[in-house]
Amino acid sequence: MRKLIAQRYLIRQNILSIIGVCLCVYFSYHAVFGNRSYIRLASLESQIETLSDKRDELAVQRTGLEDKVVMLRPGSVDRDLLEERARYVLGYHMAGEITIIEAQ
Repeated sequence: MRKLIAQRYLIRQNILSIIGVCLCVYFSYHAVFGNRSYIRLASLESQIETLSDKRDELAVQRTGLEDKVVMLRPGSVDRDLLEERARYVLGYHMAGEITIIEAQ
């Protein structure tokens, strides 16, 4: 019985320390593994880098396509590009010419 009373006294004496430790554990867990944690931040930063690289590649492709569209406008047709597109779409080639088909 005296041990039980001594334990209760020990718990009452250290209740603030116990609550403080529990709060530290709770917030530490969520700082590392939570929804807004450091690990999540690191994964989002790597995802941002990947998507930025992809955006840059798509911007280069878009500029190339815009340049081709400008060259195929009715007012300023580039004959070489027109011939290239017609040969590609219709499947024509000149005699002795080797055609290399790229997989996309």
